[in-house]
Amino acid sequence: MADPKGFLSTPRQEWPRRPVEERVRDWDEVYVPGALLPIISKQADRCMDCGVPFCHQACPLGNLIPEWNDLVSREDWRAASERLHATNNFPEFTGRLCPAPCEAGCVLAINQPAVTIKNVECAIADRAWEEGFVPARPPDRLSGRTVAVIGSGPTGLAAAQQLTRAGHTVAVYEKDDRLGGLMRYGIPAFKMEKRQLERRLEQMRAEGTKFRVSTAVGRDVGAAELRARHDAVVIATGATAWRELDIPGRDLAGVHQAMEYLPLSNRVCEGDLQVSPLSAAGRHVVIVGGGDTGADCLGTAVREGAASVTQLDIYAQPGAERDEDAEPWPTYPKVYRLSAAHQEAGELRTAPAADADARLFAASTLRFTGDEDGHVRELHLVEVDAGRRPLPGTERVLPADLVLLALGFSGPDRRDGLIDQLGIELAPRGTIVRDPGFATNVPGVFVAGDAARGQSLIVWAIAEGRAVAAAVDRQLTGGSRLPTPIGPYDRPMIA
Repeated sequence: MADPKGFLSTPRQEWPRRPVEERVRDWDEVYVPGALLPIISKQADRCMDCGVPFCHQACPLGNLIPEWNDLVSREDWRAASERLHATNNFPEFTGRLCPAPCEAGCVLAINQPAVTIKNVECAIADRAWEEGFVPARPPDRLSGRTVAVIGSGPTGLAAAQQLTRAGHTVAVYEKDDRLGGLMRYGIPAFKMEKRQLERRLEQMRAEGTKFRVSTAVGRDVGAAELRARHDAVVIATGATAWRELDIPGRDLAGVHQAMEYLPLSNRVCEGDLQVSPLSAAGRHVVIVGGGDTGADCLGTAVREGAASVTQLDIYAQPGAERDEDAEPWPTYPKVYRLSAAHQEAGELRTAPAADADARLFAASTLRFTGDEDGHVRELHLVEVDAGRRPLPGTERVLPADLVLLALGFSGPDRRDGLIDQLGIELAPRGTIVRDPGFATNVPGVFVAGDAARGQSLIVWAIAEGRAVAAAVDRQLTGGSRLPTPIGPYDRPMIA
C-alpha cells in the first residue's frame, strides 16, 4: 500500500456522471469522459492491503484486487494491467456492468464507504487499451484439436479466448447477426458503448478465433453435425427463456417482454433502424420488475421521450444501510441503490405517481385493461406486505400505453432445437445439468454460464467461461495450464 493512511485521509469519490439533461439526449455512456483517471490513484490508495482480503472471496473471478490497487496508487499501469488480466479476460466489461460484489466484501466497508474497486478496474482496462498494453496473444503452435463454442456472450467469449490461446482451433457460433449476446442487444449503449465490445472481438480475431454469426445451432446447422465436426462443444447460450406474467390482459397489444424491447433500441443505435417499432416516445410506460433489466428499460424509455415511466418492484424499498442481522458483512446487501437511469427518471419527474426515482415498491400487478381496439391502456396494481400478500384497500390504476415485463429468465431457450437434438439433460428449473467438470450427459459436450447456473452476474459468466476452457483443454490434452478460477459449485480461488 503506497499510503498506509489513505483510507483515513481520502474520502470515497466515484466516477462522476454527466448532467442528466445532457446525457438523456444521447446514447453515450453516462460518465464524464476523462474524469476518472485524475482521481483514481488516490482512490486506489484507500485500499488497506488487509491481511485477509475478503474482496477475493466476494469476486467469482478471484481478481487480485489489493495487488492492482497498490500498482495503480503508484501509477504503474502496465503491471496493474498484467495483474488484472491474469484473472479477467474483459475487465472493461465488468468495470462497467458488474454490480461489484467485491465492494460489498471490502474490509473497509465494515465501517466506511468501500474502496471504489469497480472504478479502479475500469480505469486500468481503459488505460491499458490507450497505452497498448493488451496486444493480441495468438498461440505459439496449434494443438490440432477443434472446439465449437455456442454463444458469444461473456461466457462464450471468455471460453473461446482461453481455448484459442491454449492452441486449439475455436469457432464461435452466434444466432444473432452481430456478436456479443446480451452485451450487444440487451445492454443499452449508455451503460457500455459497443466500441468496448468491438475492440475485444478484433483482438480475438487477431488471435485466431473464428466467428460464425446468424447461425443458430439446431436450426441453421444441426447440433449432431456440429458435435461430429469438432473434438468438443461448449454450450454458452445463456439463460434467455424469459419469465411470463400470467394475469388477465396479458394478451393485449402493447404488453411486451423487456428483451423484445431492448434489442430494438440497440438496433437503432447500430443504425439498423430509424425508429424502434416499440418506441416509448409519447407513451405512458410501466415496467414490471425491479431489477437491472427493468432499469435498462427505464433509461431507454426516458431517452426515447416517454410521456411517463414507472417501474414496479414487488419487494419493499430497502434501507440505505446494511441490515447487519439479516445480511452481515461481507455478504452482498440489499440496500437502496440509485442507478443512472433512476437518477434520470427522478430528476426529470417522469413518473409523478411513483416515488422520486420512478419506482413503486411493494407493488404487485393484478391485471391489464385495454381499449376497444385491444391495446393496453391501464395497469391495475395492489400494494403487498413482506410476504407478498395483497393489502386490502390499496388497489390503484396507472395509465399504460406500453408495458414491459422484466421478470428475469429461467434457463436456456429451447426453440432452436439444440438441447433436444443433442439429448441434453435438463434440471427441473430448466437449466442444463452438468457434473463438477462442466460436462453434460453427452460425451464431449460441456456447458457453462447462465445456461447451467441460471440467471447470474457477468463476473460469474466470465469466470465460468475461463473454468470450462480449462476443463475442455484438460480433456483434449490430458492436462491444462489454463487457470481454473472456479468450479460450478465452489467458491472462487486462484489456481
